[in-house]
Amino acid sequence: MRGVSRRGFLGLLGGAAAGAGLVACGGPRGWNTGRQVAGAARLPAPFSVPLPIPPVARPVGTEGGADLYRITQRVADLEILPGLRTPVLGYDGIFPGPTFETRSGRPIVVRYRNELPVPSVTHLHGGHTPADSDGWPLDLTLPVGDHGIGWMHHEMPGDPVPDERAHHYPMTQRAAQLWYHDHRMDFTGPAVYRGLAGMHIVRDDVEDALPLPRGDRELPLMICDRSFNADGSFAYPGLDQAMRRLPGVTDQWMEGVLGDVVLVNGAPWPEHEVDAARYRLRVLNASNARRYRLALTVPGSPDLPIVQIGSDGGLLAAPVEHTYLDVAPGERFDVVVDFSVLPVGTTVTVTNAAGVGPTTDVMRFRVVRTARDDSTVPATLSAVEPLVPAAGATVRQFTFTRGSVGSHAGWAINGHTFDPDASIADIPLGETEIWRFVTDVHHPVHVHLDAFQVLRRGPRGPGEFDEGWKDTVDLRPGEVVEVAVRFTDHRGRFVFHCHNLEHEDMAMMATIRTV
Repeated sequence: MRGVSRRGFLGLLGGAAAGAGLVACGGPRGWNTGRQVAGAARLPAPFSVPLPIPPVARPVGTEGGADLYRITQRVADLEILPGLRTPVLGYDGIFPGPTFETRSGRPIVVRYRNELPVPSVTHLHGGHTPADSDGWPLDLTLPVGDHGIGWMHHEMPGDPVPDERAHHYPMTQRAAQLWYHDHRMDFTGPAVYRGLAGMHIVRDDVEDALPLPRGDRELPLMICDRSFNADGSFAYPGLDQAMRRLPGVTDQWMEGVLGDVVLVNGAPWPEHEVDAARYRLRVLNASNARRYRLALTVPGSPDLPIVQIGSDGGLLAAPVEHTYLDVAPGERFDVVVDFSVLPVGTTVTVTNAAGVGPTTDVMRFRVVRTARDDSTVPATLSAVEPLVPAAGATVRQFTFTRGSVGSHAGWAINGHTFDPDASIADIPLGETEIWRFVTDVHHPVHVHLDAFQVLRRGPRGPGEFDEGWKDTVDLRPGEVVEVAVRFTDHRGRFVFHCHNLEHEDMAMMATIRTV
């Protein structure tokens, strides 16, 4: 790893889109809302790079009775494509950032220091978090030595702080796979695209008691797509390559930015050697806009079954078997795959039926040895409280459509673009409401603070991938989805928004207040 100065990084950003051909190529019709950036870099052959496993973050002490972590956001120069260097914005200078492994009920404090050339905001996606630590889009952490002159939004309603911010996470939630990423107003898309994302796994006694695969047979998999310029830098069509003042992307990418390289844990189309045994795969879609239809393809045989054991908000009540997974941006799927049914030497390719060209492949597993395996997937996994709205429960409708941001095209909720001063709804804590989401095109909707449960899609009940507690739900074009939502514990100002990051940056976000 080589360091890059903040000024040098801004210089590299200035030509970030110049070396790539920017063309429409989004995948099969109806699958992806967005356009693909055709990169210019020399790419490796698929499955020629090993799967990296991000390091686990370790506490450095305690603060106020909580475990204390320190993470530095900084620029680094990484080899993502073999033989090329890519400047990234990274948590601790790596991409993905370190993986947190925390315990339910054991609070933590994370101090994020900003040594980037731009402000940052960190959101723990899926966290049951107080408002002042949730990552309000205007709660900027300003760069060390650069405290706000010329930064967009510095004078808007928020809580900007210099250099470092402490996030207090009570961890009063069940075991689940969360993730953390940048959430700065209007610039989330380019910040995440350039590396500001990492995984966070919460564990508890209920999950520990289950005979699920663990240790080296539990794999966190952060899947995302990126395009690269000829020099190895990320190709992102932002209007302001320096990420200082002018938000959004050029008009042809307002529907979403798709890459032509699939990365898993920051590596292009990697391969991983496995035992002939069960493995737990913790799948996260960290793409800006791309959806995936993932299957495990075996040459000359049917696809390997995928047994889902958890969703965004933790374990399901019982396992559900799938032949594929539909995964939208922001969603997580906790699954078990049994490689013991295959002979040693078999390759299993994770394919993407929602892709075209090189994005139809994701990664490959190679079964290399027989091994003892004491793991099982029990018929009962956990107790999941059904969230049942009372008769006469409040029903709120939120419609996600195209809109405008000033003189530019954009996106809106109920006809309004994001206004940090205005609450679209004041929600009483502890009350279960019905929220009806209506959409024009694909929108993955993410709600902060608490998970929800899907009640129905259109005239039917929940879809096959809607089981359990969700914090992100994918809305298909022209679809109506109803969810039951209940906020608890934390009063304050939160947001919900489309997790297509270009839509979010172009104002498809709304403020709510819990009261």
